[in-house]
Amino acid sequence: MGMMERIGSGAQDLAREYLVFRLDGEEYAIDILKVQEIRGYDAVTRIVGSPEHVKGVVNLRGVIVPIVDLRVKFRFAEARYDAFTVVIILNVGGRVVGAVVDSVSDVVELAPDQVRPAPEVGADGNFVSGLGTLPARDGQRMLILLDIERLLAGADLELAGGETVAA
Repeated sequence: MGMMERIGSGAQDLAREYLVFRLDGEEYAIDILKVQEIRGYDAVTRIVGSPEHVKGVVNLRGVIVPIVDLRVKFRFAEARYDAFTVVIILNVGGRVVGAVVDSVSDVVELAPDQVRPAPEVGADGNFVSGLGTLPARDGQRMLILLDIERLLAGADLELAGGETVAA
């Protein structure tokens, strides 16, 4: 095996980092490389006719960013906005999108042997890429790994899809 083949095959064995956040009492994680920044929740400009989970848009340094409330998208009972509510600014499919979550906890590293395949849960669950497990004081900590590209893909984000405006 040549040097480049060894380097290429080892890359798949490397641990990946994930940003961990909470939604309705559960822990979710997304690839840290998709995260641009984390901000507190601010008022948004509502867009008439947008889906319920698209809260509106914000002007982020001259870029119009659609803000999606993942709590509403996942049909959780209540979406409260408090001091812990944050917006994760993501680079998804060449666009900047904000995702509202209950709180952000930490960044973790998961090795391939700490990730299990996603369970079969039907068409609505095809954005779950796997389940991550970490040791915890009281046993195992389980993280629901999201394919954020797949989750936030769709026509409902085309309303502002990264257009720039005068600052």
